[in-house]
Amino acid sequence: MKNNVMILTGAGQIGMAIARRMGYGMKIVIGDKLKDNADAIADIMNKAGFDAVPVVMDLSSRESVLSMIDEARRYGDIRMLVNAAGVSPSQASVETILHVDLYGTAVLLEEVGKVIAEGGVGVTISSQSGHRMPALGAEIDEQLAMTPTEDLLKLDVLQPANIRDTLHAYQLAKRCNVKRVMYESVRWGRRGARINSISPGIIVTPLAIDEFNGPRGDFYKNMFAKCPAGRPGTADEVANVAELLMSDRGAFITGSDFLVDGGATASYFYGPLRP
Repeated sequence: MKNNVMILTGAGQIGMAIARRMGYGMKIVIGDKLKDNADAIADIMNKAGFDAVPVVMDLSSRESVLSMIDEARRYGDIRMLVNAAGVSPSQASVETILHVDLYGTAVLLEEVGKVIAEGGVGVTISSQSGHRMPALGAEIDEQLAMTPTEDLLKLDVLQPANIRDTLHAYQLAKRCNVKRVMYESVRWGRRGARINSISPGIIVTPLAIDEFNGPRGDFYKNMFAKCPAGRPGTADEVANVAELLMSDRGAFITGSDFLVDGGATASYFYGPLRP
């Protein structure tokens, strides 16, 4: 018997929280670059009654993304995508950030959008960082949204000479994610499917804890201490938003981005976090 299938990319806490909220009764194909990570999350979910299978997947490679999609389609119709894969500005180079978070996300949305089942839905995890940049202008926004995927990294705005550091690269990648979701929502819509993005702030995960203890730790701790919520968030709070977007209650929502950051971005522009 064919299953309804969810693809989960990125074997981490946020992706797992969303998959646990929405993946019951589905075959969940978990893709991650590190086999041990995919195996660990699949094991946790299977022991909680889900039906998950791990797959090695490199988001920066179209060939690898297509291989994961082919594996998923062996089990049935792809009805859900949760993209939580990515790298952090403290742990990756400018080049890696652009190839994974920017190019890889664009490839994934494009390729899943070609096969997503009618009534299907997806969410991709972006970041509050994409909201911290000044406006790039209508021309660059359109380039980030609509440039053919294989030409994205050729854009002037993404050339090394125009990127200050890894944080700037990460901001550009996440701004591109939001614009790409808007563009892809039109294409997904032709198949009767929806796609949105969520931009979390500081969420407590093993990756975030590494950040807290790293060279930018004081920066992050100050950010959540001075935001209106006064604390970091949890993966389940991101999953609360994903549940709305991926359920029938979100049927009129597509091509949108949802900032889930405890008010940190508001505080950055209009409060005590102003630079």
